[in-house]
Amino acid sequence: MSRIRQAYTSLSATSPRSQLSDTLNSIINAGPFTIDDASRKELIELIIADLASLAKLPNSSGKSRLTAKDVSQALLAVKTMGKNIGGSEVIATPDNLSTLLALSTTFKDDLDASNEALRCIANAMLLVDSARAAFVRKSVNGGKAAVELLDKSASPERIFLASRILFLCTVSIHSASEFIQSLVEGKVASNSPRVAEIISTKLDLLLSKLLVSEKMAREAITDLLKMAFNLLLHYPKLVDNSITNEETKVMGDCWSDKLDSMLPPLLRLFNSLPPTFPSPLTAPLTHVIHALIVIPVNPSLHPIWFPPTNPPNPSKPPSPSSSPKSTSPTPASQPTVVVASSGSNSPVKESKPGAFDRAFARLSSGRSSLSRSSSPNPLSHSHDTLQRAHDLLDVSFTHYLPGNIDPDEPSVRQSCREENDAQLDDIVCPLVILLTKLCSADESARNRMRQWIIPDDLDRTSPLEGRADLLGRCLRLLACVHHPRLKDSVGEMLFAICDSDPSTLASYVGYGNVAGFLFNKGILSAPPRPATGPSTTPSGVPIDPITGVAQVEKPLIEMTDEEKEQEAEKLFVLFDRLERSGALPPEQNPIRKAAREGRLG
Repeated sequence: MSRIRQAYTSLSATSPRSQLSDTLNSIINAGPFTIDDASRKELIELIIADLASLAKLPNSSGKSRLTAKDVSQALLAVKTMGKNIGGSEVIATPDNLSTLLALSTTFKDDLDASNEALRCIANAMLLVDSARAAFVRKSVNGGKAAVELLDKSASPERIFLASRILFLCTVSIHSASEFIQSLVEGKVASNSPRVAEIISTKLDLLLSKLLVSEKMAREAITDLLKMAFNLLLHYPKLVDNSITNEETKVMGDCWSDKLDSMLPPLLRLFNSLPPTFPSPLTAPLTHVIHALIVIPVNPSLHPIWFPPTNPPNPSKPPSPSSSPKSTSPTPASQPTVVVASSGSNSPVKESKPGAFDRAFARLSSGRSSLSRSSSPNPLSHSHDTLQRAHDLLDVSFTHYLPGNIDPDEPSVRQSCREENDAQLDDIVCPLVILLTKLCSADESARNRMRQWIIPDDLDRTSPLEGRADLLGRCLRLLACVHHPRLKDSVGEMLFAICDSDPSTLASYVGYGNVAGFLFNKGILSAPPRPATGPSTTPSGVPIDPITGVAQVEKPLIEMTDEEKEQEAEKLFVLFDRLERSGALPPEQNPIRKAAREGRLG
């Protein structure tokens, strides 16, 4: 018998409280291998039984070793032992789930104890799949309790726990389909509103708490959004009869108007979350973006995505990363942004605001205006979702792809791993997909994005793919190797803002820059020049249809042998880039062909 188990079983209702507390502490502080599996399971059963007897729950028997003052510590001991999957399997039984749920209600005046009981349930559901289905069955009826808890809670910690439990209950469409339908249709808890309305109310509440830095607000928003995403993803598939069971239902193919009320608070959250540093895309913002991707821009929701009170404005101040000569100071209300210089671990303050500083300041300005608003409900303000998404993409690319760095540089992948433990594909792709969806659904959005990324007065005197701005970074990504999903997503976004017309796209950025993307879409040769799209610069200089650069006649220059060698090297790099992007098959690369034939000196 384990020494710790023996110490607990030897206790009685008359044992000194100090002895009981010491025994519980020894369980809490025990290492992962201190208590064997059999002892762990027995201790969990014993402590839960003592808690049930103390609370006088039905079917409880015997005198409890515990007092009311020991409840929180005892539940902490159960939670600690439940971190091991063997312990969680004991907690995950319907009887123990019912007991812990009842304890969370019985001791609701002791928030520490009540929250510990909920954490025990959440941990067991995380580790043991069967606990999720068991929790929502009638024998436990945990779904109703969790919905009521979410509805009635105002504390971020309580909302977090209710959201975490409901998120785990709704992970699988196969095992939780009936519960998901009942949840959305308001059949789980008769006295509560439908879950979509509850989520909407809580998101607005938590946003206001986050803006004043209340503890646990960020975590509560994150888990509430995870649960919301499950409903947005699964419920429309369950009730949509337009697609047969044999067909695969892709995310976003189906929708239900019962979820319409979730869009406004999601947009308010997306537009009002304060920026984070150094990584611009972190939770809960990333979870908002995932949720928005699932919601369509259909006729009934179009006015919410694009409020009539926010008329299209195709000409906004130039993007910070595309205006290197701008010297406008960072607003006084914004803190000085500290960035790390390349090749150094020590932070360096820039004497003048750089591209990232200005972009960061612009994102921050939304929060400042929100906090200064004289409106009784600042969250009711309409926002420009398209511009917010564009600004986020600009500042994200400026952060992860500084200057005109090649996206395939190892430092790019290393930075993503160190900051987010993820790949650039995973971090930025959802935001690009959101922008593509908005532009595909609205002509005004397409025009605005096109003017922001490829303005009419674009400087075409140098290669577009070498620019240190959003356009240059997008074009470099089209030729990258290490970020395949982001490469495709960026291509689709550029395609969308050019009216999904390959000729228009090629006329704006040059066929050479998008040849690989178009080739992968089945367009195997250069499309004809469109009726719309630039053929000359505003000053009348012709634009090279292959490079997208102004064709300025240059006098023939005599070159030395060394200069000729440099030009040949540039040509080799160009053909290599075309080959890597898929625009040029290896067997058609003239440099490779000349090397095989021995014509290269």
